Amino acid sequence: MKILGIGNAIVDVICKVDEDFLNKNKLTKSTMKLVDEKEFKKLLTSVNIERTIAGGSVANSIVGLSQLKNEVSFIGKVNDDKLGNEYEKSLTNEKVKYCYNKKSENIPTGTCLILITPDSERTMCTFLGIAGKITSDDIDNNFVKQSELVFLEGYLWDEGDPKSAFDKTMKLANKSAMSLSDKFCVDRHKKSFYDLVKNKLDITFANEQEIIELINAKTFEDVITFGKELNKLLVITRSEKGSIAISGSEVVECKSQKNLKIVDLTGAGDLFAAGFLHGYINKLSVQESLKKGTKMASIIIQKIGARIS
Repeated sequence: MKILGIGNAIVDVICKVDEDFLNKNKLTKSTMKLVDEKEFKKLLTSVNIERTIAGGSVANSIVGLSQLKNEVSFIGKVNDDKLGNEYEKSLTNEKVKYCYNKKSENIPTGTCLILITPDSERTMCTFLGIAGKITSDDIDNNFVKQSELVFLEGYLWDEGDPKSAFDKTMKLANKSAMSLSDKFCVDRHKKSFYDLVKNKLDITFANEQEIIELINAKTFEDVITFGKELNKLLVITRSEKGSIAISGSEVVECKSQKNLKIVDLTGAGDLFAAGFLHGYINKLSVQESLKKGTKMASIIIQKIGARIS
């Protein structure tokens, strides 16, 4: 396999809402909030569902890589229930090798409510279910060793079992990459994420907000300085300012595409990562990899959901 993704196996439930819905439910726009099963069901009763699809941030990236004709696989924990079976089928239909053996669990398969407001921003409420309970036993040594690169999900990282799963993976991996996922995650795990970025990962994906929060930067120049000193590959998306990759003293920038008809920002970062990793794993230049990431992100934000096709 070219790339193995390890992340939250989440069934995405996509809905359109107005600003009042966010205010009424005390939700902060453009962030991800973890909710329990009771709160999730309550939110679900007051929305109209547009679409459901097997998702999760890294899973979206892995499907994107598959659609770019790369040999890819995925590990994500689901229950052996209706949604878990649908999740596996959805991935295998996308030619992704699913490397997890489902078992009957007491906790259901995870679900994410994606709320899209008229300005195309997406706010997520996630009931992780069994997805967040991944352990080192769920990681197959051979699948990790046989992959050129393992792509990890910041959303999945947590103290205890998930940390053990990450540690095991990074020790076995030929190369490892991770997305910081969300400012919420960075706030929650700042010390641990900083250690991962500084000492354990080969590639880090972040948006501008996340990386500034991680290193307590005052300006973006502080980020550039940090990236140069890091001496790893740091890839940062900056919305309309484009994207930037820093590797040692090399700083490469790519402009964003203009005049797009944006309908939904869901999956923009996931598909950007897919495009960039496609370039990286196929030995394209950093500039070409940024362009591929930008193109993939530009396509997805003009569609509902996180699938190119």
